[in-house]
Amino acid sequence: MGKRILVAVDGSADAIEALQFAASEWPDAEVTALHVISPADSMTGAESGFPGAVDQWYDSATQRGERILREAADAVDRDIDTRLEVGRPTSTILAVASGERAIGDAAEDSDGDTDADDREATDADGREAVDADPFDHVVLASRGRTGLSRVLLGSVAESVVRRAEIPVTVVR
Repeated sequence: MGKRILVAVDGSADAIEALQFAASEWPDAEVTALHVISPADSMTGAESGFPGAVDQWYDSATQRGERILREAADAVDRDIDTRLEVGRPTSTILAVASGERAIGDAAEDSDGDTDADDREATDADGREAVDADPFDHVVLASRGRTGLSRVLLGSVAESVVRRAEIPVTVVR
């Protein structure tokens, strides 16, 4: 099996540059663009209190994530895989990179199915936990946050660099 590269994308121009860098730097590798839907982003919609607010937020976030991944795939001159997950960005990027997969509905291959041969365990509710082959390298964009913004918001790139067990390239 060849090298596997995971590129986190968030819809920004910097993330597209990181994806283009990965595609050109490793022309023979399997490149996967990952977009993470963060549940923290749902707080605003869920606080409105109307029935279905969370479902509406999730549907909207999923559509946005699918659009981001389509645009990412269109931005490179080669075939790539895409993946949409729900979770905290840093921990989700690290889990996907290490070969851990989401539990339940989000545990899908890029072709949209859950392969029985990938299933290894279930959680307390009986939903399937799925493992996959780990990636060899993570590539992501640096947002270049400074000052108070960085202190308050933290940095996904910095957290991934500090916690990853595989090489990470941060593209500026």
